[in-house]
Amino acid sequence: MLVAPDSFKGTIDAGAVAAAVARGLRSGGCEALELPVADGGEGTLAVLVRAGGGELHEAEVSDPLGRPITASWGLLADGRTAVVETAQASGLGRVAEGERDAWSASTRGTGELIAAAVAEGATSVLVAVGGSATSDGGAGALAALDEADVDPALTVLCDVRTPWERAPTVFGPQKGADARTVQRLEERLGEIARAAPRDPTGLPMTGCAGGLSGGLWAYRNARLVPGAAFVLDALGFDAHMRASRFVVTGEGSLDEQTLGGKAVGELATRCRQAGVACHAVVGRDRLDLFLRRVLDIGSVTEAGTAAELEAAGCALAAL
Repeated sequence: MLVAPDSFKGTIDAGAVAAAVARGLRSGGCEALELPVADGGEGTLAVLVRAGGGELHEAEVSDPLGRPITASWGLLADGRTAVVETAQASGLGRVAEGERDAWSASTRGTGELIAAAVAEGATSVLVAVGGSATSDGGAGALAALDEADVDPALTVLCDVRTPWERAPTVFGPQKGADARTVQRLEERLGEIARAAPRDPTGLPMTGCAGGLSGGLWAYRNARLVPGAAFVLDALGFDAHMRASRFVVTGEGSLDEQTLGGKAVGELATRCRQAGVACHAVVGRDRLDLFLRRVLDIGSVTEAGTAAELEAAGCALAAL
């Protein structure tokens, strides 16, 4: 069996989820291969470094509110490709709920991580942009790159398809923006777009991380790619899937967003196309029957702790 979950964001990382479900499958007499996955959001750094035989490094950078922090980035085995996860420096998890400030929060720390990777020899950087606390259109990151005078090849791993101008409405409220602030953010992004060498308005995936993806695309010619598909390809998922009787995946919440570029949606689609059964173990099941049929998931089990995940794996072993 192939165990390929995303993280249960904010609670259990993908590796721990995979290990718990695999223990349950093995206790039920099944072989299990653990293959943690990600979609360009939180956890992508760990997954790609583990798969690419790389190593983690640390750098002193700015958090979303400008405070000094230590954040991690990864260098893959080729010594030239780095992985930078926006959530590490500019993530929502870096600020307490009462501190959230969608207007002032900056992506500067993400730019500083990219610069740190280049200083260590990276010429190409994979930027995973999910989970940010920011809505600055990438202005902070771009300023940091300009100050460091670095220009690596950038590939942005996008976890949503939201276009540039929709970022404040879709994501602003969870970052602390009220209705008036959302409007101001929209106006600011409009000004940034009009001044940019390339206009990101209307393009899918340019609204990730409050426009960080679009800013890097517009000013640094970054390549934007769906994060889930990129990660699954990097892991060799398709070959592992075809060699398995069924696949067990999972994430914190199974809902309509799963179809919008998330790892579980991409993974389930590949299983359906290959004729391989797919089962899900999730923190919360919010998927209606229609969308479950679209994904063609064989079963969904709710589990929120390591013990519950292990029990779910044991139950699946009987299938």
